Amino acid sequence: MTQRRFLFLQGPHGPFFQHLGHLLLAAGCEVRRVGFNAGDAAFWTDRTRYLPFDAPLDRWPGACTAILDGEGITDIVLYGDTRPLHAEAIRLARDRGLRVHVFEEGYLRPRWVSYERDGANANSRLMRIPVGTMQAAIAPLDLDLPDAPARWGDMRHHVFYGMLYHGAILATPHRYRAYRSHRQIGVGREFRLHLARLVTMPWAAIERRLATRGVTRGGFPYHLALLQLEHDASFRAHSPFGSMTEFLEVVIEGFARGAPAHHHLVLKAHPLEDDRAPVRATIRALVARHGLEGRVHHLRGGKLARLLNEARSAVTVNSTAAQQALWRGLPVLALGRSVYDKPEFLSRQGVAEFFADPDRPDSRAYRAYRHYLLETSQIAGGFYSARGRRQLLRQVVDMMLSELDPYDRLATGRPALRQNLKLVSG
Repeated sequence: MTQRRFLFLQGPHGPFFQHLGHLLLAAGCEVRRVGFNAGDAAFWTDRTRYLPFDAPLDRWPGACTAILDGEGITDIVLYGDTRPLHAEAIRLARDRGLRVHVFEEGYLRPRWVSYERDGANANSRLMRIPVGTMQAAIAPLDLDLPDAPARWGDMRHHVFYGMLYHGAILATPHRYRAYRSHRQIGVGREFRLHLARLVTMPWAAIERRLATRGVTRGGFPYHLALLQLEHDASFRAHSPFGSMTEFLEVVIEGFARGAPAHHHLVLKAHPLEDDRAPVRATIRALVARHGLEGRVHHLRGGKLARLLNEARSAVTVNSTAAQQALWRGLPVLALGRSVYDKPEFLSRQGVAEFFADPDRPDSRAYRAYRHYLLETSQIAGGFYSARGRRQLLRQVVDMMLSELDPYDRLATGRPALRQNLKLVSG
């Protein structure tokens, strides 16, 4: 049997890829890691298997070709499939018939991770699998579906590793001089934003609790808008909007036109929002323009479950948090492409029409869809906390070594090993 040779590209901030590489080595495989900056290098200590790429990015296609062919690579492993470096590597890997292992934050996050082959989010195979096919695949199976968790389990770890990653890049400015991030802002500002987010967490938590209490005790009907990070890959690659400002304009105008006069709109920020985008100033301007003073509330994170339990509906671009709304049977309007973009779940109404009288989802169909995900691509655990990584690593290596991807295994009657769905947090 040909030895499997895995090439790791960029991963989530922190040591997850290094631990995954160690287990693949223990399984008899060979591994290599390409590093594009000092942050990548900081979290991969095995220099004998580390390949630095410090040339201008336009030389990456040739360098990647040389690595794939010269190292006899059989598999590539990456986090996020839309980064330009990764998209090019995927193209070259497909030309050679190599396996492409894609990790992402869980579609049922928090406390799950997504593992798929070839693509994720709107590039996932899920986009092409009808709900009826999913229902047939899970019909013989028995699984007690866990509740959708209400909050991130390891957000502080996530922010901490992001700060360390960008700090390592800043600490060695003369190494990897040609590196350019796939994000629009510089590494220095990225580091400062992570540091500020970590330092201000206690004060932000107090502000969130007070604002959330004002909504949940307000006694008014409200609709929930799930905001996203405008630099997030799913927002940028699979959305009709160029910024959160554009999304807010559409949602607030639609609410002003369609919602009953006694209804309110709650705009919930992403848990990792760091104020790099002028979201709060935009909201104030739009509220004034549409005469909605006192009816629009902006919450900087907080527990989603308390808000969803009393909400009338939820609107988003393509946030995975919308699945917590679907789990509760709430009407959902998603304005971008997502893995849960199925006619059984999502409203096809216009924005104003949705706020006036939203269509409800088929909850039975959604539960079948969620069951299908838990039997295939969703793995309990996380990238950032030590406990979450241990839980994830116990399952994912065998899935990567399988000849079949998670969806094909289930279709052939051979689902992945039953997961321990007891969720861990810190």
